[in-house]
Amino acid sequence: MDKIKKGLGRGLSSLIGETKSEIQKNYLPISDLVPNKYQPRKIFDESNLQDLINSIKERGIIQPIIVRKSKDKVSKFEIIAGERRWLAAQKTGLHQVPVVVTEVDDLKSLEFAIVENVQRQDLNPLEEAQGYKRLIDEFSYDQEKVSKFIGKSRSHISNSLRLLTLPSEVIKLIEEQKISAGHAKILVGLDNANFLANKILENKLSVRQAENLVKIFKKKGIRAKISKDINIIDLENSLSDKIGLTVSIKNNKQNKGSITFLYKEIDQLNKIIEIIKSNY
Repeated sequence: MDKIKKGLGRGLSSLIGETKSEIQKNYLPISDLVPNKYQPRKIFDESNLQDLINSIKERGIIQPIIVRKSKDKVSKFEIIAGERRWLAAQKTGLHQVPVVVTEVDDLKSLEFAIVENVQRQDLNPLEEAQGYKRLIDEFSYDQEKVSKFIGKSRSHISNSLRLLTLPSEVIKLIEEQKISAGHAKILVGLDNANFLANKILENKLSVRQAENLVKIFKKKGIRAKISKDINIIDLENSLSDKIGLTVSIKNNKQNKGSITFLYKEIDQLNKIIEIIKSNY
């Protein structure tokens, strides 16, 4: 098993070469194929799938689908890599598809699926993390072994797996694509992740705005601040980052209010004065 752990460094074709192929290339009826139970990819983007459908209509399926004999269904073949091609082929009305039949165990099947999807960047970060977790939970990998096999850093694997520590409600929002994985990464490790995720959703916050919101909670440790308009919070943080001082903006419904610059020493006061003088 050690010889296959270079993974992405050699590509999917190398993994195929390390397995026994009954037939190098063959055609099977599309109805003889069944999905891979180890497929890490759960969401198939419709627009990307349509692009593949159009391509297949014009040029056919160029790259064969990799399959193995199904253990559960007689005379059926389980897809190891190429499920998206299979789905698209069905929609184009093809009756048969090119395949490579291999003999692989469950571990190799999962490895094939993960490598193909990661190489093509077809997995969203949550699906990627779930694939790594299956290698760890079901096949006794550790993070270092996953790192070497996938060809990504140990920290990437670790950060990826941390997404799965989020509350189930937040993970559901990611799966339903209501918030992005970029938003989710900001929420990892926070006790109020579910509360903040809903605020991100309600206010349609960008990732940058969400980062600023989290900063407020970490600094103040209060929930009352959330009542302030997120655009005002974003502006406060932008000004603070620009001049290096804490900025507070109060703005009422009539768009009247005040801006407060908080300074702790005379040099900081002089800095504020110089900024105002130089611009006005």
